[in-house]
Amino acid sequence: MSTAIDTLRQDFAGDIVEPGAAEYGSASRSVLAMGSPAYVLRPGSVEDVRAGVGFAAAAGLPLSVRGGGHGFPGFGTNDGGVVIDLSGLAGVEVVDKERHLVRIGGGATWGQVAAALAPYGLAISSGDTRGVGVGGLTLTGGIGWKVRKYGLALDSLAAAELVTAGGEVVRASAAENPELFWAIRGGGGNFGIVTAFEFVAHPTTDVFHGRITFPAAEVASVLPAWADLLRTAPDELTSVANIANPLAGGPAAPVEIHVTFDGDDPDRAARALDPLRRLGTVIDDDVAPKPYADTLVDGLTLPPGFRLVTRSAFVGAGSVPEVLRVLAEVGTAQRPPFIAIRSVGGAVSRVPDGATAYAYRPAELMVVTTVAGPAPVVEAARPALDATWRRLAPHVEGAYANFLSSASQEDVAAIYPAPTYARLAAVKRRYDPANLFAGNHNVRPQ
Repeated sequence: MSTAIDTLRQDFAGDIVEPGAAEYGSASRSVLAMGSPAYVLRPGSVEDVRAGVGFAAAAGLPLSVRGGGHGFPGFGTNDGGVVIDLSGLAGVEVVDKERHLVRIGGGATWGQVAAALAPYGLAISSGDTRGVGVGGLTLTGGIGWKVRKYGLALDSLAAAELVTAGGEVVRASAAENPELFWAIRGGGGNFGIVTAFEFVAHPTTDVFHGRITFPAAEVASVLPAWADLLRTAPDELTSVANIANPLAGGPAAPVEIHVTFDGDDPDRAARALDPLRRLGTVIDDDVAPKPYADTLVDGLTLPPGFRLVTRSAFVGAGSVPEVLRVLAEVGTAQRPPFIAIRSVGGAVSRVPDGATAYAYRPAELMVVTTVAGPAPVVEAARPALDATWRRLAPHVEGAYANFLSSASQEDVAAIYPAPTYARLAAVKRRYDPANLFAGNHNVRPQ
């Protein structure tokens, strides 16, 4: 260990934060998890990342990679290991204005990207939270307010630069290391540390964004009508239905239909949005034009001692009615979880199955349940939560890695169907045979 750390201090030009340092408290934790790593490394260059990877491998310490640090399972920190914090690699540069090609550092957040691209009139389909890292979101999917029009974040990826477990810097694209390029588009951080992404952005205007709310008593009629409308809605319309919001009354909370119409034409927006306004008795409607960057919100920060349990699954067209019936019942019962139902389809479903490691492209909806609170509250809610998912199980499939708070083998099997997993494992054997990059929904090389 002493030899490894001495070598690191010679080769690493960034910051090395150790226990006892003034900034250790903040450096040691991610947004949603506490940790006590032995070393937090903040590289300022690709060479620093190579040195950090080499140190973790030589010292035999667990390695965590932190982008935005919003991963629900706490992948951005650990106990007793090494954390490589990429926040110093956060540049955003338009490298080809004609092609709208954008190079983004591996530690950038989507808020930084949206702000940097706004003066160019450009955007990239991403998530919906400013502080979420480009890396974590893109490598496993990327579902946000432009998803039905422009697909997942990873669908806009043109190339990536990675540092592998062996310290090699490689480029992955359709032309260079294509199997690795396939794997990183859905396979998470299993194959290396992405130090730079190259995206093809798209021109953007202001968008119509906001929330239309209906009484909780109308949930059983609003939800299926909402899902039916989305089947024939233009791709410019992306929507999320929230029920049982604990901050708005839990089982008595209004049904929240969040919408984004990707365009600034008021007549076209009205034609897409007005049918939603006729779903029931409108309580509130704050949909208005705004810059795309302003649709992103600040992320969740848990109070000390709070825990979070998040689960997700996809819903195919034939199962939508039954799933929404179950969720309407659960959402208005006593002590429900917070339930979010996200529309997908559109551009996501037009990418062929198997073109990337992201699975479940034909799904119409994604369901997410969340329970948060002190440990006793979360544990008390778990039996009802498990019962809900037992009811949903015959009608849903898979899971979305970015909305899972656990990382069991069952979770990994849900994220990656068997053929996808087998192909990912073959890529893993080539680029990380010793499984150095295990702090993720892990694909094992064997």
